[in-house]
Amino acid sequence: MTRRRQIYEGKAKILYEGPEPGTIIQYFKDDATAFNAQKKGTISGKGVLNNRISEHLFTLLGGIGIPTHFIRRLNMREQLVRQVEIIPIEVVIRNVVAGSLAKRFGLEDGTTLPRTIIEYYYKDDALNDPMVTDEHIAAFGWATQEEMHDIADMAIRVNDFMAGLFAGVGIKLVDFKLEFGRLYDGEFSRVILADEISPDGCRLWDMKSGDKLDKDRFRLDLGGEVEAYQEVARRLGLMAEDESAVLDLDEHRKARGK
Repeated sequence: MTRRRQIYEGKAKILYEGPEPGTIIQYFKDDATAFNAQKKGTISGKGVLNNRISEHLFTLLGGIGIPTHFIRRLNMREQLVRQVEIIPIEVVIRNVVAGSLAKRFGLEDGTTLPRTIIEYYYKDDALNDPMVTDEHIAAFGWATQEEMHDIADMAIRVNDFMAGLFAGVGIKLVDFKLEFGRLYDGEFSRVILADEISPDGCRLWDMKSGDKLDKDRFRLDLGGEVEAYQEVARRLGLMAEDESAVLDLDEHRKARGK
């Protein structure tokens, strides 16, 4: 596919103009960031794995009636998605105490929460993505109450489905981040799931060993990031045991500009 005009570059993805009006090409990078980009690095092959994992999860979620921006995977690093207006709210769903939740309330990592918690954060790197309430979102016009009801409903449905899916392959879904966007049809719009779902934005722990299979391995300097992402892909049935060679081939082609 001919490379098209770049629209936006974020921490983990680049967005290009799509082949048809209302479409975007989403390219997955190997760049890794943590602590609001204060820590930066590269996880070789991460983009390939996240593309494949996110495609799989979005396809399954679409199958249970969750509307998403995903259309199809184009190649090892790119997806074709619907163009949406991103709602500037990160939605974090928590099932187990970890990360900032443990620090804020002095709780022990790994404690199962008595009920799932949904938190909202305003997407603004300069402000370090501050945590906000429904009242802030309504007062500043970031989303309507109807949109927030739809977002909360979809977030719970996504969590219920994914928690079961990962549990079935021996992985505990500790917490994860979602983003949503408005898909317009004339003057009307509806909220759909956007961005990606991958080990970049999820905390995934092995149920037996407690090993982290997500970007916390990069955040905490644990090492083994690629192996962790590959393990998630393998358990989801997306990679064979010897398929790491595919990643090497992709990196080789990229280096040669092909």
